[in-house]
Amino acid sequence: MFGVRHPIALAPMGGSAGGALAAAVSRGGGLGMLGAAHGDRAWLDREAPIVAAGTDRPWGVGFLTWAIDVGAVERALDYGPRAVMFSFGDPSPFVAPVRRAGAVLVIQVTDLAEARQAVELGADLIVAQGTEAGGHGARRGRSTLPFVPVVVDLAAPVPVLAAGGIADGRGLAAALALGAAGALIGSRFQATAEALVPPEIAKAIVDGRGEETERSSVLDVLRGSRWPSKYPARTLGHPHLDRWRGREAELVGDSRAGQDYQDDVARGAIPPLPVWAGEAIDLITDLPPAADLVGTLATQAEEALSRAGRH
Repeated sequence: MFGVRHPIALAPMGGSAGGALAAAVSRGGGLGMLGAAHGDRAWLDREAPIVAAGTDRPWGVGFLTWAIDVGAVERALDYGPRAVMFSFGDPSPFVAPVRRAGAVLVIQVTDLAEARQAVELGADLIVAQGTEAGGHGARRGRSTLPFVPVVVDLAAPVPVLAAGGIADGRGLAAALALGAAGALIGSRFQATAEALVPPEIAKAIVDGRGEETERSSVLDVLRGSRWPSKYPARTLGHPHLDRWRGREAELVGDSRAGQDYQDDVARGAIPPLPVWAGEAIDLITDLPPAADLVGTLATQAEEALSRAGRH
């Protein structure tokens, strides 16, 4: 579909998957994806030229479907992405401009209802995200291992990428064994030289452990985020999570809680954003260049498949 060397795509992580990271992944033989998130025009106008100038290989752009308008999609398409990906919400209003531009329509799904809709809309490529993923995902979703093959069977012959809990080549090999065409990888690429994250966030991911991650809507409520409640987020531990865990209903009605959160951000007690991180972060131990990482993941996958073939 894209002529890439390796079946590896960069998850379009909002804000942190900028032009330099997307270009590096594409140069390395994968599919780089800009994390355009809410479709901020200024961000797109800054980062899209970077990836366009940084690689002659295919690249794409991803949006949070619930947070954008058609104008954001059309603006991104002006830069010539080979693929446009929609996640979390109804992508129906945005299919037409992608089709007109001749780009590949990629839809991420977190449950079978979303998977069926993606097929009905004519998605060219579907991403099946399991609950191990860092960042937002379905509250009533399923783990990657059982979810991916179900989506593969449902969507056939449309190719499927596996996402969630994949941070090394063994995870990529497992995705291929499940029938996926490849893997969409987030947290592992967030810990690279080109990711648009502060050094303290990258260090937290390298130092973190999967059992320290947690799925919750608490931090979205505290931040005043408009994220739909059906999509909680997996993050590393956080003092405000500890304070409000199990008291979400009370939190929604507490007028002071959000201000307390912002006050802690202002005085540097907590980072401006939560540390989005998937369950596989135990496998992340360094901050390599992203292009090198693509090759490393592919080599690891080949070795894992070879070992499996000998058994």
